[in-house]
Amino acid sequence: MSEAHLFAAGVLLAWLAGVRVYLTVFGVGLAGAFGWLDLPAALEVTASPWVLGVSGVLAVVEFFADKIPGVDSGWDLLQTLARVPAGAFLAAATLSPDGDLSAGMLATGAGVALGSHALKAGSRVLINASPEPLSNIGASATEDIAAIGLLALALANPMLALGIALSLSLVLALALWWVWRRLFRRRPVAGAD
Repeated sequence: MSEAHLFAAGVLLAWLAGVRVYLTVFGVGLAGAFGWLDLPAALEVTASPWVLGVSGVLAVVEFFADKIPGVDSGWDLLQTLARVPAGAFLAAATLSPDGDLSAGMLATGAGVALGSHALKAGSRVLINASPEPLSNIGASATEDIAAIGLLALALANPMLALGIALSLSLVLALALWWVWRRLFRRRPVAGAD
């Protein structure tokens, strides 16, 4: 893989960590364990049975916690402590042939993971304002499918997968901005001229 492809893969993994951190770590580890991907030295830890087991169990917990309105927002708040550092590690480790993590890629990964996490958490706050649970389940299922699909696509074409992830972020950011403006636009005060 070229340096540009590795950079794209690292940024994509950071983006995915901001949405589904445990599923991302599990997927990378599984790809390494089955030989679908030659992992850089710093990422080889994800293929260990312990990391696979823990990340697999936590991915299942996150799958269910993320479907329950209210619980998902609490889960997102708590997971900020895991998603941002994991995104930083995944991005830096992807570009580390010798196991040394670059400070620039750590910062890039942390920023990307924080950005995708903020979009996810922000959309959930608005969705949880809805009284019915189906929109929450639908949003969570969409995130599951997107994370699995982009992770699989990253094995074949990390540049395309990153392009799709960034496009999804842009569309979600614009949709959140539009909904926010509609909900909180200034209404004229009665009797004021």
